[in-house]
Amino acid sequence: MNKRIYRIAMLAMLLTLLAACAPAPTPAPTAAPPTAAPTVAAPQALLFSSTQFNPVEEQEKMRTVILKDFTAAKVDFVVDPTEAPFMDRIIAEQKTGKITVGVIGALHGTFPNLVQANALEDLTALAAKLQSRSIVKEFMTLGKLGSDKQYYIPWMQATYIMVYNKKALPYLPAGANVDALTYAQFAEWGKNITTATKEKKLGLPAGPTGLMHRLTQGYLYPSYTGGLVTTYKSDDAVKMWTDVKAIWEQTNPQSTTYNNMQDALLSEEVWVTIDHTARVVNAFKNKPNDFLAAPAPAGPKGRYYMSVLAGLGIMKGTPNKAGAEALIDYLTQPVQQAATTREVNFYPVLETGLPADVPAHVKLELDGVVKQSKASDAKVALLPIGLGGKAGDFNKIQQDTLTRIVLKGEDIKKVLDEEGAKLNALMAELKAACWSPDPSSGDKPCQVK
Repeated sequence: MNKRIYRIAMLAMLLTLLAACAPAPTPAPTAAPPTAAPTVAAPQALLFSSTQFNPVEEQEKMRTVILKDFTAAKVDFVVDPTEAPFMDRIIAEQKTGKITVGVIGALHGTFPNLVQANALEDLTALAAKLQSRSIVKEFMTLGKLGSDKQYYIPWMQATYIMVYNKKALPYLPAGANVDALTYAQFAEWGKNITTATKEKKLGLPAGPTGLMHRLTQGYLYPSYTGGLVTTYKSDDAVKMWTDVKAIWEQTNPQSTTYNNMQDALLSEEVWVTIDHTARVVNAFKNKPNDFLAAPAPAGPKGRYYMSVLAGLGIMKGTPNKAGAEALIDYLTQPVQQAATTREVNFYPVLETGLPADVPAHVKLELDGVVKQSKASDAKVALLPIGLGGKAGDFNKIQQDTLTRIVLKGEDIKKVLDEEGAKLNALMAELKAACWSPDPSSGDKPCQVK
């Protein structure tokens, strides 16, 4: 190796050794990574499928007011206005196992069909947690549907009440109490008004989409006969229809066009009526100084009234059961119960704590509802149960009965025999059991005696 190359090699080796022995250079300081903001999980979605609140304005009140402060889940509130598409959705999801529905909101009479479809969770544990909420015990019992399980939690109720213009008060029958009338006195009141004013000022919701059939089912038949289906052609029913004809003689002939009674009240075509609370509320709202509410009249069997009870169930297999339970808890709290009364005119299911902060027109209606439910002779009738898609056929039988007897003047006994036969055939086809006030028929179809 020549001397030049040797020196270069030795110098390189020396530099390498020096580098190896030298202290490690101090690294330049680096900025700490920014601290990430804590991740907040978005509320899980929850589909709330309801048959209630079909009007657009009621849906908006539900979404923007009543559900506004619920934060446990992101609620998608969907309304099916009739029972058929609602049940189709539930059954389709149950069959495919692709469950999207969380909470189910429906009338009492819909829940037996949901049980039959095996679509409901057992809410017995949830009911125990809500025990201190003072939900009406009779309503909680109804939510068990005759079993030892709690299939739904009561949500809200509506009913039908009597509404009258104060101008009608001087014509009450002698000794009558407007808050404790009988149907005979109701007819006499109408007769007195007709005699004095030469106008028929009683009115009933007997229009094409009116709810006269509900008055027949939940008020007239039970108050006179103590039942509906089983007593459809009884002697008591003959007496009832005789009295209904007497009432109709004092009824405004335009009643066959009235789908709701609030418009007729406001125009003063009618001074006294009975109708659903949601269909008379504008009378109180627009003229609060003119109208008062009272219980519906009583018959020989008592002061029956129809409780339109809605409940909340949970779809079996829902992907967000915890959110569904939280929503039911939320909607049955006194604050939300009061909001439901204030915003959409459905009434609380709580025994205590009736809302005080409601508008004057709602308070006027609520007074009548409370008087009716607390009357000493008050008895509850339920909406028809287990009729499914045939509910319209059932209602038509009562409508046809009224048309033939009251409007066409046909023989009462003959009509009841013929319409009763149709009723028996329908109930047998549906295998529908009796509901209150008819006595239980167990597993057998409810039948006219």
